[in-house]
Amino acid sequence: MSAEKELARAEWLNDADTRAVMDALASGGGVSRFVGGSVRNALLGEPVTDIDIATSETPERAQELLTAKGVKVVPTGLAHGTITAVTPTRHFEITTLRVDMKTDGRRAEVAFTGDWLEDAKRRDFTINALYADADGTVHDPLGTGREDLKARRVRFIGDAEARIREDYLRILRFFRIHAHYGRGEPDAEGLKACASLREGLRLLSGERVRDELLKIAAADEAAAAFRQMAAAGILSVVLPEASRLDRFEKLVDIEANQLFTCDAVLRLASTLDLDEAGVAALADRLRLSNKDRDRISKALNDKTKVVSYLSMREMRRAVYVMGRDLFKDRVMLGWANDRKDHNNFQWRALLAMADSWERPEMPLTGQMIKAAGVPEGPEVGRVWREVEEWWIDSDFTDDEFSIIERLKAIVQATVY
Repeated sequence: MSAEKELARAEWLNDADTRAVMDALASGGGVSRFVGGSVRNALLGEPVTDIDIATSETPERAQELLTAKGVKVVPTGLAHGTITAVTPTRHFEITTLRVDMKTDGRRAEVAFTGDWLEDAKRRDFTINALYADADGTVHDPLGTGREDLKARRVRFIGDAEARIREDYLRILRFFRIHAHYGRGEPDAEGLKACASLREGLRLLSGERVRDELLKIAAADEAAAAFRQMAAAGILSVVLPEASRLDRFEKLVDIEANQLFTCDAVLRLASTLDLDEAGVAALADRLRLSNKDRDRISKALNDKTKVVSYLSMREMRRAVYVMGRDLFKDRVMLGWANDRKDHNNFQWRALLAMADSWERPEMPLTGQMIKAAGVPEGPEVGRVWREVEEWWIDSDFTDDEFSIIERLKAIVQATVY
């Protein structure tokens, strides 16, 4: 099936760098087509970010053709037929048409082919097995992708269990693609296969599982996806620590209704009820970055009082002590924990106030402390902290005279 130049006006397809890559690949006489997410999203009217290309050229030949036209190439996966074209505006993953010869649930041994139907059969879902020529003509080798896409139906290609056994990550991809692009309940056959083979997820690296979990968490229908994964016994395999799905669902709802930008890491944190050691163990298993690990740990374990009815003075103190980012994380988690919808305005007001308040600098220097008679060494830091604590309690007074008087009082009373 094909639709004549259906995507001919797509901006990404007509981009100069996209044209340069496709023209270079065509210069050898082979056939190259866009495939997967870019075609799927373009047909749905969704934003296109990653652009993947399938080609009849071997990876070595594709590399020669691109290099000859001045396009930089990185041989990212020659054994699997994949290279990456690097242009000033984006990267293009280019893969030779292939069939899987042997799989172990994590990776595959492939053989190159010139058959577009065989290449389509080895992909995961019917809506991801759509191709488009450089002129925008769309191809559906399986004959079912367009229909499923129109219905927003996410179905495995052929036998669902067979597709999953080729790569167990497809279990998580099933929920992720449905959460982003599906409609209604997940495909029953696919859901049954995912539940049946869920133990295979334990074979996957933490990085691969982490990436998919965050992508699922970022979806508009993330709450439904996590519920479905929990019901199928899948969440207990990949995220057994997720004991707070109630808070997660409320956070997703808040972000949607308040038109906040989705925060996948905070959404992940909202599913958890862990101490610092628990977060560290989770971070090690999922290979979270140090930044994300620390953020989640602080959001779950910081003891600063954060409630919807904080006064302006209490808010300023909390933001100063915690920092704006942690304060806002605590506000969002507190909001998601709050069962009283009439408090929504107060929670939102705290976020607005935190964004608008400029954290002040205490008008005191180390030199001033020394001049007051404090000897060099740890006493300087101790006295500084004493004055700072008083300054915070004073609601950040900018009266330098009062600050110096407090400094003198502390020095007289505590420095020998």
